[in-house]
Order: sequence, then structure tokens, then C-alpha cells
Amino acid sequence: MSVCLTLKKSNCKNCYKCIRHCPVKSIRFSGNQAHIIPEECILCGQCFVVCPQNAKEIVSDLEKVKVMLQSGSPVYVSLAPSFIANYDGTGIEAMRAAICRLGFAGAEETAIGATIVKTEYERMLAEKTHDIVISSCCHSINLLIQKYFPAELPYLADVVSPMVAHCSELKRQHPGCKTVFVGPCVSKKDEAEKSGGAVDAVLTFEELTGWLKSAGIEPEHVMDSDDHSRARFFPTAGGILKTMKRDMTGYTYLAVDGIENCIAALHDIESGKIHRCFIEMSACAGSCIDGPVMEKYHRTPVMGYMAVANYAGRQQFVVEQPDPMELRHSFPPLTNTAPVPTEAQITEILKKMGKTHPEDELNCGSCGYDSCRAKAVAIFQGKAEISMCLPYLKEKAESFSDSIVSNTPNGLIVLNESLEVQQINEAARRIMNIRSASDVLGDQVVRILDPEIFMRVLTSHRAVRNERTYLAEYKKYVEQTVVYDATNNLLICIMRDVTDEENEREKKESISRQTVEIADRVVDKQMRIVQEIASLLGETAAETKIALTKLKESISDE
Repeated sequence: MSVCLTLKKSNCKNCYKCIRHCPVKSIRFSGNQAHIIPEECILCGQCFVVCPQNAKEIVSDLEKVKVMLQSGSPVYVSLAPSFIANYDGTGIEAMRAAICRLGFAGAEETAIGATIVKTEYERMLAEKTHDIVISSCCHSINLLIQKYFPAELPYLADVVSPMVAHCSELKRQHPGCKTVFVGPCVSKKDEAEKSGGAVDAVLTFEELTGWLKSAGIEPEHVMDSDDHSRARFFPTAGGILKTMKRDMTGYTYLAVDGIENCIAALHDIESGKIHRCFIEMSACAGSCIDGPVMEKYHRTPVMGYMAVANYAGRQQFVVEQPDPMELRHSFPPLTNTAPVPTEAQITEILKKMGKTHPEDELNCGSCGYDSCRAKAVAIFQGKAEISMCLPYLKEKAESFSDSIVSNTPNGLIVLNESLEVQQINEAARRIMNIRSASDVLGDQVVRILDPEIFMRVLTSHRAVRNERTYLAEYKKYVEQTVVYDATNNLLICIMRDVTDEENEREKKESISRQTVEIADRVVDKQMRIVQEIASLLGETAAETKIALTKLKESISDE
């Protein structure tokens, strides 16, 4: 399958919105980026429509078409009948004039090809050999059946689409010409490559509008009318049925639009519940007037339908019906070869996602898959990552957070702005002899602590760090750090039990005091002894002096 949708990697924000809206889950996530899986994609364009970051883009054929115009060959446009809903108040004649100013040889309505196709459907039903006939106009539906419902391929009408029928007709009328289809559909780009050369290129309405604007061309808001134009109903839900003769007895005619409804209808066919009917299937809800390009920029399904209904005529286009063999188209099965995990492998993946019991499988759909088991299969096939599970990530984050809070040696208390306890860990409970967190959760902090420090931080919004205080009630010394979380309007208190440190400090201080006192006493005693010795020495010296003096005097007298 051709690559019609690509990803702007820088824009993908890993939101999983595309996978949630992809009806066949043909998107792979790796490296936090979405990747479209071409072999599984049905090109419905829903990922393009819903992407909030515009990360999906449609591959453009614009440059290819410009080269075709320069080749010298006449190039004709087949304009999808939904154009009337996209270009408000502009009829085919005004569109043709604008398109020809770009260098095209002409432009006609694809509704001419729709007339050819609906006539062929009528012929098939007239044969009365078909149990069920499914319209083959929508290429996304064709791909859906080829890839996911191959058993229902016999019911898919082996008829070309209006685009191929009309472009083939243009080439019959203008030998050697090139054809370009312009419409609201992504899948037509892929269908064109499989058309056997009938369609040379496909442009979306968006591409055409951008081209016209860059060339300074504004289509006139001029309407025209043609009563022989009933096939203009084709792009609406039930539009094919509106154009067909439905007088074939024995058949029920019904229209199913929206890919989910089409899948449900195919399941009903698969189960054998449906018989003898013609089913018009459209991948887009509302059919082509709500196609992926139009849906993104023209969210007006009622106005779109009214525009088509007012523009369509009551009679059919006058066309020359080709030989039925010229309208044949085969739709081979395009089976998916993705590996299928065993039950044991699914169970193992579910365990890694934290889902060990059936009740753990929430099937919330946040990852984009309908069930946890479907997600597990996608992981096995390499399409998804375990981290895509929101409950898993939430539980993991909470578990990690709880583990940190529970195992930190410091006490932790969280208060709201009303000073009510929101969280308290085990370390804090040990400091304050609180048996269970439930005993204090929701209560005012004043019940367990002096609120002064919390009031101070709440008022000033300035953190208090490492403030040491004595909790007399608990006979504990703690070092408190209190900060204000402005984002969540919370006060967070971290308490470090420093009782042992404080006791050890006091013990050391006591020993120091005792040592100083002993030293002082020893010094005092030593000083007293020195003084006593000095005093004794002084008395002895005086007595010696007196004795010597008397001895000296007595010698002198002699």
C-alpha cells in the first residue's frame, strides 16, 4: 500500500489520541512517537482529523500535478461531488473556470462516474444471483474488508469506484490526456495507484484551495443548475440509494455510515444474520461530505447535506454505459501477518502491566485499546509500550512516591492551608507516638504540634529550614523544615529527630562542665598550697634574718 499519511515526529506529543480513534489500531508507538503501519491502515484519515498537534500530514501530489501540466499533455480534473459542501455557493461552472486558470484542460464532476457505477449495481441486482452486495465506492471500506474481513470479499461488488469510472471515461473522450481526482478523501491517493493508470494523481480539497490562493485565484460564488444530476447525492449518507432504482423485489436496501457501524454490519454478515440486501457502506459518518479533509475544517454536516441536496437534480446524468467487463475490479485479500501471542504470553505481559488478576484489568481505554488484553496483544506485536497504560503509570508513580515517603528516616507531615493534616508518614508518627495515620488525618495540626511555625510560613510564604525545637509533650528534640507549595497550596514539614544528638550534646556539655569544675578546684587547691608554702617560706626567711642579725651583732660586740 502506498504511503499516504506521514508523521511529523517533532509534533507528536505522545497523547495516544490517534490510536484511540483508529478503528483498526494500525498505529505503532515507539520512542514516544506514533508510527502508522501501512499494511494494517485502511486510510480512513481519522488520525489526521483528531490529532491535536497536527502531527499527521497527507502526502501531497501537488508538485506531481504541476509537472503533469508542464508535460504538454492535456490534464483533466474529476471533481468529487462533495465540492459543493466545501466551496460554499460555488457551482461546477465557476469551479471549472477557476481550475482551468491553473492550466488544466477542463474539469467535470465525478458524479458522472457515479452514474455509471450505480447503473452497474442495478444490473448486478437484476441478475438476482447475489445474496448480499456491498458498495465498492469507498476505498477505506474496501481495504477494511480486504484486510480484516476477507471472508466477506465475495459480497463486495467487483466494480470500480466513481473516481476510476469517471477518469477512465475522460481518457476515452480525450485520448492521451492525464486525469487528476480532487476530493475530501485520503484513501483515494492509494486507490489511484491501483487504478491501472486510469487516475494519474489525487489532490485533496485543501491542496486545491492552497494552490488557488497561491495563484491569486478566487472561485466565483456563482451557482448553476442541471436537472440531470441526481448522482450529485453520492457523497451523502444514503446518497447511492437515492440515485438507484430500488424496485428489485427480494432485496433490502440500506445505508451504513461511520467505520464503527460498518464493522458491526460486517460482523453481522460474518455471523450469517444478513441476507438478500444491498448495503451502501461509507467509512466516514455522514459519508464523503464529512470526509477526513472536510471534517477537519468544515464541521457542518447538516449544511453540507443541504448544499448537496439543493444542488442535485431529479434526473440522472446522460452517460454512455461502458461494457460491464470494463468496470470489473478484483479485490484480493490483504491478510494481516502479525504474530498472535499465546494465552501464557498475554498473561505474562499483563503481569508486567501490574494486572495479576481479572479485576486489575480496568479496560479504561486511555491507551487507545478497547481492553487490557488487546493492549497486551499490541505490546507482543511491537505496536504498543507498557508505559502507555495510564493506571499502570499512576500506580507506579504513587507506589514509588509512597515508598519514598514511607521509608525516609525523616518525619513528613503535609498540611492544607487550613492547617489540616493531609498526610503523615510512619517516621513522623513514631516521633509523636501516633499509632495510625487515620487518627490524625483531617484534624487540625494544633492537636499534635505547635502551629506557630506553620502559621509563620503560611503567612510569609518563606520557608523555615532546620529550626531546632523541643517537643515537650513527646520529650523529643526535632529539627524542622517547613516549606509552602504554592502550586498545590500545601505546607510540607520535614522533621528530623535529633533527640539522641541533643542528649549526647548535653552529656558532653555536662562532662565539660564537670571537668572545668574539677580543674578549677585543683587550681584553687594548688594556689592555696603555693600560698601556704610561700607564707611559711616568708616566715622562715624573716626568722633566719633576725637570728643572723643578732648573731652578727653579738660577734661585733666582742
